Amino acid sequence: MTAIEQAEAQLSELDLLASMFPGESELIVNDQLALAELKDCIEKRTMEGRSSKVYFTINMNLHISEEVMVVFSLACVLPFKYPEVLPEITVRSALLSRSQQSQLNTDLTAYLRKNCLGDVCVLNATEWVREHASSYVSRDALSSPTTESAVQPVDLVLTRLWIYSHHIYSKWKRKNILEWAKELSLSGFSMPGKPGVVCVEGPQSACEEFWSRLRKLTWKRILIRHREDIPFDGTGDEMERQRKFSTFEEKVFSVNGGRGNHMDFGQLYHFLNAKGCGDVFQMFFGVEGQ
Repeated sequence: MTAIEQAEAQLSELDLLASMFPGESELIVNDQLALAELKDCIEKRTMEGRSSKVYFTINMNLHISEEVMVVFSLACVLPFKYPEVLPEITVRSALLSRSQQSQLNTDLTAYLRKNCLGDVCVLNATEWVREHASSYVSRDALSSPTTESAVQPVDLVLTRLWIYSHHIYSKWKRKNILEWAKELSLSGFSMPGKPGVVCVEGPQSACEEFWSRLRKLTWKRILIRHREDIPFDGTGDEMERQRKFSTFEEKVFSVNGGRGNHMDFGQLYHFLNAKGCGDVFQMFFGVEGQ
């Protein structure tokens, strides 16, 4: 299978998955730019210019018992050579302990390696999880006080959206970003200028509401460059401790450029690195920070 054929197989599988999981939160493309690069490479019949692996998340509502329904999330990364090599799939759920989650993922990988190597297999993975997930959940977890919260995973998932815009100049857009983040109790930052960068983190539903509002404004180009979804099997306090940012603020670094609209990327990198997010810089700009 050539590199172009591998890319076409990946895109065809994504289209199939989109039809199988049509709900707004069922299939989430975490890296929109990687998908755009994949489509562009297929159209131009060359893999040059492809820098990011396709990354998406599938959320499935599964009946663990007659009374309990829980969301299992499959975070899927497709290596460039997939399906010649296996996809990187990590299954998470609020009802799984770390050891249960580790065992489930080990068994899933073994199943895919034995039965699916060389073929597209994400759909097979979802079917395997649907059939076997309940056997990894302990009876204690089903009867514990946290079960009721776990059945509503939106409130137990910390989402962090890294949003890229061609530019952010408008004062009213900047005001909206600040006000919406405060209203929705999101932390993070926005960096106006060219390009514009916005990072929001908080409960999954609040982040999705923020993105829904933001994308409806008029933009030359705006997309989610990277998305992180971190599920918890504990309390909201545990989720709060995982935030990288304590508040939401607008960050204006030393300005340079003819129109005074370009930010100092070196300062941006040091800011991100201090927050434990230095790796995101390369995702955004394709170069390592200094």
